[in-house]
Amino acid sequence: MLLYLFFYSKLVLMKKVRFFDFIDSFIDDLISLKGYSDHTAKSYRIDLEQFSSFLFEKQDLSGKGESAPELESIDFLVIREYLGRLYGRYSRTSIARKLSTIRSFFYFLERKGLFKGNPAADISTPKQEKYIPNHLPVDEMFRLLDGPDKEKPLGLRDLAILETLYSCGIRVSELSGLNVSSIDFEQRLVRVVGKGNKERIVPIGKKALQAVNEYIEKTGSLRKKSGKHFENTPLFLNSRGGRLTARSIERMVSKYAKRSSLMTEVTPHSLRHTFATHLLDGGADLRSVQELLGHASLSTTQKYTHVSLERLMQVYDKAHPRS
Repeated sequence: MLLYLFFYSKLVLMKKVRFFDFIDSFIDDLISLKGYSDHTAKSYRIDLEQFSSFLFEKQDLSGKGESAPELESIDFLVIREYLGRLYGRYSRTSIARKLSTIRSFFYFLERKGLFKGNPAADISTPKQEKYIPNHLPVDEMFRLLDGPDKEKPLGLRDLAILETLYSCGIRVSELSGLNVSSIDFEQRLVRVVGKGNKERIVPIGKKALQAVNEYIEKTGSLRKKSGKHFENTPLFLNSRGGRLTARSIERMVSKYAKRSSLMTEVTPHSLRHTFATHLLDGGADLRSVQELLGHASLSTTQKYTHVSLERLMQVYDKAHPRS
């Protein structure tokens, strides 16, 4: 097998290799070896296809016709030119992600022995804008939770969703992927499958657990129709008894935000930010919040400290005699 790969890589290097020849292999590698979700892999593919379109356009303008761009034609300057065209059209965060995709693609080619060097390796990542997450004050959060009609099955479901998002701080995709078996009602714990199929255990509050329990009891007959064992049914169902999608959850959250007359735009991610901010304001340490959110790096969690520091300064200015 190793001998085959050696001669194959030599053969590839001898002939002209086109940029998009190995995009499919790269995407398969992300999913099978690195455990990336289909959604994330799709984003990588879009980024690479966008770069490929730029290469075709550049080649056409240079008078080389519509022949497929070759890997050997891509260097540091070509990638810099591409990134330059993105400024003004995309945010710095998006440009940084597209650069990261190209860099990862060339690392993949290098690892497989299909390309020497990485033309994107020494290109600096665009400096990111300071971003303070959107979150709700406690009184507004409680007002949002008062929105659903608890007398109706749909209202019970929506309340259970809002309570779980706020109580656990999980991503909307993680919430959508929960089954009944994901919850340990005795221990008040939820097993969550996050990015890269990584599992983590997070606590769930009593109010949220009560809301979830009432919703499950009301949907017993609907779950039986699915033909699945009760424990294996999706936790949150649509009207047909199937799994509620992340997009439907986003629409539902937005609906109750408008109904509650909240001034800021509210998304499921806003509730994740709200969860983290309220924990830090309540005295939780940053490392614990990192674990609960499922962040791989503490630096990702540290953006929430900006919000807490703002509140801390307000308290200081109001309370300190010499402020």
